[in-house]
Amino acid sequence: MTLHLVHLYPDEMNTYGDRGNRLTLLQRARWRGLDPVVHFVGIGDDLPDETDLVLGGGGQDSAQADIQADVLRKGDRLHQLVQDGVPMLMVCGTYQLLGRRFRTHEGEEIAGIGVFDVETIGGDRRLIGNAAVQTEAFGTLYGFENHSGRTRLGAGQEALGRVLRGNGNNGEDGTEGARTVNAIGTYLHGPLLPANPVLADALLSLALARRGEPAELEPIDEPLVERSRAEAASRGY
Repeated sequence: MTLHLVHLYPDEMNTYGDRGNRLTLLQRARWRGLDPVVHFVGIGDDLPDETDLVLGGGGQDSAQADIQADVLRKGDRLHQLVQDGVPMLMVCGTYQLLGRRFRTHEGEEIAGIGVFDVETIGGDRRLIGNAAVQTEAFGTLYGFENHSGRTRLGAGQEALGRVLRGNGNNGEDGTEGARTVNAIGTYLHGPLLPANPVLADALLSLALARRGEPAELEPIDEPLVERSRAEAASRGY
């Protein structure tokens, strides 16, 4: 079965190896006998009619300003996909752009599309380091955060999880990321999915279930991943 994966702004929003999330999904889909196809969607491109899963990465504030108008143009279609249950993973900059607005440290206003009821204000100190986040749906997630934005959740907006180590959305309230239907926003780089295969498989399962296909994936024996996660869990900072 063909699985249509959309990678938004792969040239502009791809810091800290976020494209590794795409590579992870492709390989894990192939191991399960699926035929994943990637649609690279940049500025001026339309989202494909067939979309099963959407990815976006992080980028510089200047890159977010460059793509702002295009994100707003795509806003209605992205909202429709979210309401249709399409799984999404939006990291850092694209998380902010799918929020309501981002005001940079320099005071520039970047409007978002409001998939997530969040607002981000740039701070004068970057929040950097290894992070661990406890989630209800995906267990403990490990990643690396590096952002100046302080993101606040609106009333009723579900967080992705609670911070076990690191700063999360803003370094103050203990929340990390956001979730709306099957769309996930997070500050966790790494890239995130190689170290967190439960989340990767959950995104694939959600995509399959939405297509009416069997969503339970065969487990994969991954000793190297387990060693990597044990190392991440033992870090003191």
